[in-house]
Amino acid sequence: MPSHTKNPAAQVSALQAGAVRPRPAPKHSQAHPGVSPLSAIGHRNTGFQPLPRPLGLAPYHYSLTDHFPTIGRNIQSAGKMVLHVLGDSGGVQDGEFQSHVAEQMIEQLSDSATSPQYCYHVGDVVYFTGLHDDYYGQFYEPYAHYAPPILSIPGNHDGEVDDPSIQTSLDGWVDYFMQANPDVDPISKDSPRVGLSLPNVYWTLLTPVATFVGLYTNVPEGGSIDSIQQQWVTNEFATAPRDLPLIFALHHPIYSFDVFHSGSSKMADVLENAIRDTGRVPNLVLSGHVHDYQRIEQKIAPDGPTPFIVCGNGGYHNLHAIHSVAGDTAPDTGAVLKYAQAKKWGFLTLTIDAQTVSGVSTEVDREGNASQGDTFSYPTAAVILEDPKSVPTL
Repeated sequence: MPSHTKNPAAQVSALQAGAVRPRPAPKHSQAHPGVSPLSAIGHRNTGFQPLPRPLGLAPYHYSLTDHFPTIGRNIQSAGKMVLHVLGDSGGVQDGEFQSHVAEQMIEQLSDSATSPQYCYHVGDVVYFTGLHDDYYGQFYEPYAHYAPPILSIPGNHDGEVDDPSIQTSLDGWVDYFMQANPDVDPISKDSPRVGLSLPNVYWTLLTPVATFVGLYTNVPEGGSIDSIQQQWVTNEFATAPRDLPLIFALHHPIYSFDVFHSGSSKMADVLENAIRDTGRVPNLVLSGHVHDYQRIEQKIAPDGPTPFIVCGNGGYHNLHAIHSVAGDTAPDTGAVLKYAQAKKWGFLTLTIDAQTVSGVSTEVDREGNASQGDTFSYPTAAVILEDPKSVPTL
């Protein structure tokens, strides 16, 4: 693979009158060449936030079939696993779009073993600062009739803190997703949902057909993790079963062709380091943060491209426009945009069997009408580099 020059970003040493955040360069997939400029936002606490205490000990594994035996039986009966993937769903200013998406997710449910068995949320469950008191309007009520469990990694807004004197980072998310003894939160009112006991804010989901390694990329723009979490990611890549596909999930995307956030070279470094140290390449990378849907391919292994999915159009009212068209190759990274939808909300339905990881995106317009969007299929065989050091710069 040819080398690519990172897109140079303008560096501003001081705040300038009337200045706004720089717009990502057209056709580029990452916003800056490695070190992002300090945020000029003074009214928000967007710095790195300390992590809550885990429920258990590393490596923070959560078995789907142990916690949900019926789902395990359905997967065995169907010979495949079907799930929803959703991101950036909180309807903080206009809940109509979140409700439309939730209704279409419910429409796909049935008593069949081939129905979606759970939802994997890639972060930003609640805007803007993940307050516990906002969970009724943005989580409990919209999914009151969505029967499957909703699993999650947190997003930057889930971890952001407005007033440290009354809020701890991720306390709202932890109150639902990390209950030591799961029960029903009184704040759920007429939309009760039993909590979960996920082991940590970054954790690995074990299923009969795939392994999901879920990262927490914290609050700063572009994401930020410490050396402990990097070590954990590398260990999970090294020890993941080689007879199952590996799916890597993180909130901040590695690549994005949008005009607002763009992709993160910092998160690219996280993945690149894990691959270089282990030789294991994910079969699929899931992310959110950018409020649209994109499917992007990158050439990492010689046998075929690695798909990167941005699934951040789950209900937040503002969508992020795309500056490129399908088929464009980013000059900064070599990533290729295969599909994009920036004018409709929606979600992804994944189906994983012994041969393929396939997906269909559902797109929902302003009136709540649904249509099929992107479709794809990739092999499930483990992707392992003979020479881990040969991985290109991501």
